[in-house]
Amino acid sequence: MTYREVQRANSKNRTELSKSDQQWLKQAGYQNVGWEKVIILFQKIEELSQERDDLDSLSLEDLFLEADRIGDKYLESAEIAENRQKLALANNIINDQIDKFFPDTEDETIDFSAKSKAKHRSKNNGKKY
Repeated sequence: MTYREVQRANSKNRTELSKSDQQWLKQAGYQNVGWEKVIILFQKIEELSQERDDLDSLSLEDLFLEADRIGDKYLESAEIAENRQKLALANNIINDQIDKFFPDTEDETIDFSAKSKAKHRSKNNGKKY
């Protein structure tokens, strides 16, 4: 790409970023003037776009797990254990509430006495005598 093409791509791709990302780029001093600065801006915009796509593809559960992992870095082991205990308690309370509102009324029976319907066939690769 030529210098002007990279500048146009930067301008176009920058407008597709969120307003907060655009402001951050401006405050961090990324400029679309000067060959080296244009290339650095191009790379940073690509990096921000990739991060946004990665976050968009995560499920809600993955986001919570990632937030938990990041938060654990700043806690001591005793605090981590206490938080996990609180989370387990809250999870049990939620499960009890769900069981109250949606009781399992059907009895499930599994019959292990039934013989398998699949027939076992032996391979006759050898000669018959």
